[in-house]
Amino acid sequence: MLRRMIVPALFGIIGCAILVSLGVWQLNRADEKAELIAAMEARLFDAPVPLPDLPDPTTDRYRPVTVSGHFMPERSFVMAAQRAAGPGFHLISAFETADDRRILIERGFLREDTRPGLPDDPDAPARVTGNLPWPQDADRFTPAPDAERNLHFARDVDLLADQLGTEPVLLVLRESTQPLPGVSPVPVDAVAIPDNHFGYAVQWFLMAVAWAGVTVFYLWRIRTQSD
Repeated sequence: MLRRMIVPALFGIIGCAILVSLGVWQLNRADEKAELIAAMEARLFDAPVPLPDLPDPTTDRYRPVTVSGHFMPERSFVMAAQRAAGPGFHLISAFETADDRRILIERGFLREDTRPGLPDDPDAPARVTGNLPWPQDADRFTPAPDAERNLHFARDVDLLADQLGTEPVLLVLRESTQPLPGVSPVPVDAVAIPDNHFGYAVQWFLMAVAWAGVTVFYLWRIRTQSD
């Protein structure tokens, strides 16, 4: 009987250990994510600074920045959706700063049906405040941009910068002295970061309990059949 119980017992112990370790890992990830969100929220609303000469994705991530200059005619659109508004786009514009740099400005969301009537920017100075996010939307499954429709399917900063003739720097608008009708700013917000690790940890622990229960039941069956 003992020989018949050894393999199921080991299988049950190892399985429970793996499931518990996954739950602990998720709890650790929850702590890390909480620290990340806290650091992000602390930085998002710091006093804005001028655009760094060489923005760094590590030291300048989420940094508030203010730039002055002009919106340029070059634009592109990134497919997006909002729960209340439905399908639409994020508007990306080229922006020329007062010191002759060209960067990308993500100006906000516009509904799909408002794109055809989107007005041009007036030839007037603009002052924009926002954050530097370094988005990582694109992956190997992201379709290539649709050049005919001037449409991207992710915020691939390098591709957008190449198309619009700017530095590979994206500033997500929070405030602007020159808003566009129909375009609603979507500032960088920690709420957008998924934080489901505690729920996943509970699931792993419950699975470990279920695994242990099945193992005990199976061992009990072996014992009763042997009796």
